Amino acid sequence: MTVQELSAQAMAAAQRGDSVRALEFLRQAEAQAPMDPELKMQRALAHRLSGALPAALSALDEALALQPYNFLAMLSKGAVVERLAGERAASRIYRNALDMAPEGEKLPPHLATPLARAREVVARVDEELETFLRGRLGPLDRAGGELARGRIDEAVGVYSGRRKVYNQQPLLLHYPRLPAVPFYPRELFPWLPELEAGTETIREELMAFLNGRMEDFAPYISLPPGAPVNQWEELNHSRRWSSMFLWKDGKRQDPVCESCPRTAAILENLPMARQDGFAPVAMFSALEPHTHIPAHTGSTNVRLLAHLPLILPGPARFRVGNDTRRWKMGEAWVFDDTIDHEAWNDADEMRVILIFDVWNPYLEPGERELISALMAARNDFYA
Repeated sequence: MTVQELSAQAMAAAQRGDSVRALEFLRQAEAQAPMDPELKMQRALAHRLSGALPAALSALDEALALQPYNFLAMLSKGAVVERLAGERAASRIYRNALDMAPEGEKLPPHLATPLARAREVVARVDEELETFLRGRLGPLDRAGGELARGRIDEAVGVYSGRRKVYNQQPLLLHYPRLPAVPFYPRELFPWLPELEAGTETIREELMAFLNGRMEDFAPYISLPPGAPVNQWEELNHSRRWSSMFLWKDGKRQDPVCESCPRTAAILENLPMARQDGFAPVAMFSALEPHTHIPAHTGSTNVRLLAHLPLILPGPARFRVGNDTRRWKMGEAWVFDDTIDHEAWNDADEMRVILIFDVWNPYLEPGERELISALMAARNDFYA
C-alpha cells in the first residue's frame, strides 16, 4: 500500500478504537516516509487514544523536530504534558502554542475549545506565579524611590507573564538612550505644586469659556479624506473628544489666551518645551461621557506631557503602558506619551483636563538646542 493508503487505514483503525492496528499501519507508512511529520502526529494520536501518553509525547516531539512551528503539534503536546505533569509544566508549552495560533477564521473550529483551555491554563498559572513571586519578595517599598518601586512592581508582572512589555514608539523622533518611564516621578518636576495650586484659577476661566464658547472646542482627531483612520474611526471629526488650544505647535493662540489670561500666565511661568514649529502645545481636552480614547502613541520622547484635571464629574481612567491611574482633582502628573496609552471617561458628564508639554528632564540644555535644530532641519529638507 502507498503512504496515503496506510495513513487512511490507520485513521480508520484509530476511529474504531483499534490502536494496535493503527500503529502497525503507521509503522509501515513511516518506513516509506520517515520525514513526514503528519504521520508522527497520527502516531501520537493513536498513542493518546490507547492511553500511552509518554509514547504520544515522544511522537509529538518527533513531529516538532521536523516542524518546530507546527501549531497543532504544540497544542497537542501541551495537552499531553498537562495530563502527565500538571498545569505548571504545560503552561510554557501552551504559551508557545498560543503564540503560533491562527487568528480569527483561520482557526479550525474544532480547535477552539482546546485553544481556550490553553489560554485558561496559561492565565491561571501566570496568576499563581505572580502571587508566589510577590509573596516571596514581600513589600516592595524597600526598592527605593517612586521610580525604583515602579520598576520592580512592573518587573514582577512582566516576569510572571501577566503584563506586556511596552516600549517607546514615537511617531516622529525617537531620541536614543532616554528611559521608557510611563509616569515620571514627581520629584523631577519641582514646579508641579505651583501648577496644582492654580487648579481653581484655571478651572474658573475654563468654566467661563465653556459657558459661552463651547463651540470653539474642535474635534481633536480630524484626519483628511482618504487617510487611514485605523483606531480613530469612531472619534474622527467627532466632538466626543474635542480640544481648545492655548499654544499650538509653538505658537501662542492669542484669542484663547486673552480669554484665559491667568491660565496663560501660569503656563508662561512653567518650563514648557519651546521649539519653533513644534512646541509648546497646551490645550484644554474635553471628553464626553462614556467615551474611550483608544490606545495610541505620541510624536517624540524628547518631550513629556503634563495633565491637570479640571472637570471630573465621576470616575475617569488613564493608562500608560501597564500603569492605569484615576485622575484626582488638584493632582497633576507627567508621562511619556510615546508609550502606548489610552483614556476613559466613565462618568455621565464631560471630563476636561489641561494638557501641555515639557522637555524630558534627562536632556541637557545643549541637547535641547541641538534637537530643536535637528527637527527644524528635517522640516526644511522636506519643505
